[in-house]
Formats: sequence, structure tokens, C-alpha cells
Amino acid sequence: MTEAEGWRRCSACKEWMGFAKLHWVCSVSTCNRKRTGMVFCTPDCWEVHLPIMNHREAWAVEKISPATAAAAQAAGKPATGKRESQRRIVRPASTTPAASAAPPDEVLIIASRLKAYVLASAGMNTSERILDPLSDIVRDFVDRAIENARREGRKTILDRDVPGS
Repeated sequence: MTEAEGWRRCSACKEWMGFAKLHWVCSVSTCNRKRTGMVFCTPDCWEVHLPIMNHREAWAVEKISPATAAAAQAAGKPATGKRESQRRIVRPASTTPAASAAPPDEVLIIASRLKAYVLASAGMNTSERILDPLSDIVRDFVDRAIENARREGRKTILDRDVPGS
């Protein structure tokens, strides 16, 4: 499909979507603003943007694209059809933010910020090899904070859960 034959490109896979065809938009208003205007050709493409946008709760809303190019231009922006139904797409457990966050061996420290801090406070340079041991220390502190929050029956880690605070 070419630009002349298509309505818009999918925000995830960049495939052209035709006129008067089913597509999906995100239920979160920041994804539907005039400048953002995210549209997706399939629910799978919609799911691709979830880890990036980090929505707390979102679902895909089915819509129909305009019937013709003239209808899209008349609306002043890429308009969607009148038929709309909301269908919540439930993310599998493996794509939830907690499950897809950081694997146990991934670096958790922002190197540029650490290097800037060390340079400003001590005038020293910082080796890249320090990031892994510091990440292990952070993981240890966070694991203990998780246990402290669980012990108090909460699902939110607070500053008071961090050891030594």
C-alpha cells in the first residue's frame, strides 16, 4: 500500500493502514493528543508501545479509519470513524512493567550521572567496571526494602523500607 492509497502509518510497525479499516488507539489521553496521534494496525502493535510509555492502566480502543482521504482532510487531522468500542487488551504476565523491568544482571546505575557526581565531588574519573558492583549493592538494598514492605503488608516500597534510612 502506498501513501496515496493509505490513511496513516502504524505507530509501531510503520505499515500503511487503509481507509475504512479497523485500527486501534491507546486509551491513555497522552497517546491521543493532536501532536502524538498514535494509531496501531493490530493489538500486538499497540502492546509494543506499553513498555516505552509505561502506562499504569491502558487498553486498546477499536476505531474505524475515515472512509476517504477527503473525509480525513475535512476533519483537519487524521480523523477516526464514528464507530468506537473499547476492548481491554490484557497484557500477559511476561510483559508487565515489573516482569520486563531489569533482569537480575542488568546494570541499574546511570553511568553518566555517576561519573559527573564523582568528578564534581572528588575530581576523579570513574571506570565502567564500577557499575556492576554498584548495581549489585542497589539490588541488595531494594530486595531488603521489598521484604520490609511485604512484612508491613504493603505493595509499595517507601523510603522508610530502605535499610539505613
